[in-house]
Amino acid sequence: MKKLVLLFLLFAFSNSFYAQETTTKKKTKAKTEKAAKVVKEKQEKAKKKAKEKKEEASANAAEKKAKAKATKADAKAKKEATESKSKAKLNKADAKIKDEAAEGKSKAKATKADAKAKKDAIESKGKAKLNKADAKIKEEAAEGKSKAKLNKADAKIKEEGKKVEKKAVKVKETTEKAPKVADKITGEYNGKKVYTGPRGGKYYINSNGNKTYIQE
Repeated sequence: MKKLVLLFLLFAFSNSFYAQETTTKKKTKAKTEKAAKVVKEKQEKAKKKAKEKKEEASANAAEKKAKAKATKADAKAKKEATESKSKAKLNKADAKIKDEAAEGKSKAKATKADAKAKKDAIESKGKAKLNKADAKIKEEAAEGKSKAKLNKADAKIKEEGKKVEKKAVKVKETTEKAPKVADKITGEYNGKKVYTGPRGGKYYINSNGNKTYIQE
């Protein structure tokens, strides 16, 4: 009987011990699982945070790259604009120089032409004055208003004619007709009036109405 009671107590204690051990194991397992879950959550959070940082870094890098590209493109555009502006200024300056050169050339031509025209006008005016004076002398001589002047002019013409006769070596007859506007009378040769042309040539009008040059 004692053995039976003892066996029963041992069985009850054993069940109680095993039950307590099972409860402890369950609690330990729950704690372990909870701890593992916390670790896992932390790891997932860390992974998520790392991923977010990586994505942010990638986005920042892409943004920096885009900004650098835009800055480079802007610098290139500014450079091209500056070069284009400089080229336009250069072309404008070159065109201005060419225009000024052409204008200067035109002015030079105009000045030369004006000088020639003035020279011709002076020569023409001089001839006109000389012819007018000669015509006036002849007119006065014809009218008898200035016989003294005419005689003096004739004397001078004869004197010049004598000089020409002394200096003259030979004469050259040409087919040139006498000019419509008579040249200046500067002497006399063999009873004919000697004229001096605009280039200094001395001649008289022969019986054919042509010029005969006196070559000294």
